Amino acid sequence: MVVVIVVAVLALLAGLAANRYLRPRIITADDSEGMAVKDLVAPLLTLTILLLAFVLVTASGSYGKAEVAARGEARALDQLVETAEYAPAAQRGRIQADAVCYARAVRSREWPAMAEGKGSTAPSVWSTDFRRAFAEVQGTPVFGMLVGADHKRSDEREERLTQATPSIPGAIFWFLLATLTLTVMALGVCLPRRNNRGQLITLALITALLTTTLCIIRDVDRPFGGVTAVQPTAITEIGRQADRDFLANHSASELPCDAEGLRRG
Repeated sequence: MVVVIVVAVLALLAGLAANRYLRPRIITADDSEGMAVKDLVAPLLTLTILLLAFVLVTASGSYGKAEVAARGEARALDQLVETAEYAPAAQRGRIQADAVCYARAVRSREWPAMAEGKGSTAPSVWSTDFRRAFAEVQGTPVFGMLVGADHKRSDEREERLTQATPSIPGAIFWFLLATLTLTVMALGVCLPRRNNRGQLITLALITALLTTTLCIIRDVDRPFGGVTAVQPTAITEIGRQADRDFLANHSASELPCDAEGLRRG
């Protein structure tokens, strides 16, 4: 980074020196005119648009990965519940109950925390209990299938939590905001002072578009918070299915958790 700054400063100094000493030797005509302010604004506007487009693509990629991870985790949990049907009755009921509680904990505890880029320990209670139940069927054919499904669930949850963290550093966001501000101010300087209604409307539209783009970047860079937040639809539905499977052979009072996935007592 230091090299970039030094090179940029040297380039600026070289340009100013060339303007001061080399330009008079090259241009012999009237040298009172040079590049207008509007000529200098065009590269700035182009740079702003390119930066916004690049960052928007990066943020959208993170949003897409978060959505895919959330659905993948739900499918893995569903596979875990279905595989538990082949386990002995005691372990089957325990795994189904843990799946219900895990889904509730993710939906009620971890999802709100991810809006702030954080996680929750509530689902980990039930993922640990999964492994304890698996140990009881170790050596049976269903053991490998249960472990494989649980590994998939764990990987997808880790990816979901990773994508909950903003992918665009704060310094870059503030740099984009500063660039947008300078661009709009420079465009305003270039407007004529009279008969400028059309130019004013155009400037307002450009400002609105650039601002909207930056707001969208800010929103999608936090996949689990904001207007376009990824909803826990998939994990909620799988939790309901697991709840129905559990209640087919047990009563609701046998669930070891409350409605928010916290252990009873």
